[in-house]
Amino acid sequence: MLGLGKSTKMVEPERALPGRDRELTVTNRHAVLGTPLKPPFPEGLERVVLGMGCFWGAERVFWQALGVYTTAVGYAGGITPNATYEEVCSGRTGHTEAVLVVFDPSKVSFEEILRLFWENHDPTQGMRQGNDVGTQYRSAIYWETEQQRVAVEASRAAYAERLSSAGYPEITTEIAQAGPFYYAEDYHQQYLHKNPWGYCGLGGTGVSCPVGVLSREQ
Repeated sequence: MLGLGKSTKMVEPERALPGRDRELTVTNRHAVLGTPLKPPFPEGLERVVLGMGCFWGAERVFWQALGVYTTAVGYAGGITPNATYEEVCSGRTGHTEAVLVVFDPSKVSFEEILRLFWENHDPTQGMRQGNDVGTQYRSAIYWETEQQRVAVEASRAAYAERLSSAGYPEITTEIAQAGPFYYAEDYHQQYLHKNPWGYCGLGGTGVSCPVGVLSREQ
């Protein structure tokens, strides 16, 4: 990680790397949860793709959460199909480092997933997260359904008000409908479980997000 001196301007489509047709190979078993990383997933589960900076620490936040069925790290929001980590770090794929979160809505609300997202990074930093600089570290939420979109927009508005009161600038999180999610290399999956002392640049603002409270109290 430690993405220093990287481009903070999104690549133009004509300058994006071509990528490849073949998916990167990953072990289809979560190293912590024991569940599949890839679909098909059990009926009734929901999914969302989230970018919070370095995906190592971000994935750990969600595999530790109650009601999460599986997580995986990958690349999303960009242009280059099946990009490699080195290609994403070049700034020429348009992707951000992202986490696929698959959860059981009967055990954890989508609002609680959003609370974890907002509170565990700084969504006001644009194309960076702490010392990690570049378009691949931008904050992002890629929603799957219209119901999710409404919840995302509502949570953003609520958290923006809290952040403003605490002296933070505007939220820069990219919010868009989910496109392709490209799985990252196998060694990135559940990285901080495999490497407990590995780098984690994740850090929140310390400002609480007023969503997901009901599910925590139940």
